[in-house]
Amino acid sequence: MKTRIFLLSAMLIAAFAFFAFSVPQDQKKPAPWKIDAKFKAMKNPSAGDAESVKLGKALYAKHCKSCHGNLGLGDGPKSTNLETFPGDFSDAKFQAAYADGELYYMTVNGRDEMPKFDSKIPDEEGRWAVVNYVRSLKK
Repeated sequence: MKTRIFLLSAMLIAAFAFFAFSVPQDQKKPAPWKIDAKFKAMKNPSAGDAESVKLGKALYAKHCKSCHGNLGLGDGPKSTNLETFPGDFSDAKFQAAYADGELYYMTVNGRDEMPKFDSKIPDEEGRWAVVNYVRSLKK
């Protein structure tokens, strides 16, 4: 009898742990972004610049990591409350899918659950710095 209770308890704890620490399965895959050709063609004025990446990391920590996570995996503390998965910036498919100008557009304009950051990151240098930091997250 004690063995049965122990096994049942262990199974319940394991099931709870599995569901409590797994990524929510009810999040939708985000729809493709509709971005003007103007942004697709924009050139990053500070691509790869170490100082820019450092600034971008600070701005990302302040404005982005709560949803996108420390490493851009889409696992920030607020991500579980979102209807759509915020994306995995480290994924090679994500990195290849968007030009720097498109990432700039996403950061500044947002959409759906992602807020606009045009007033929170008002200067061009900071906006491009976030793009550069996101680029540094690739695997």
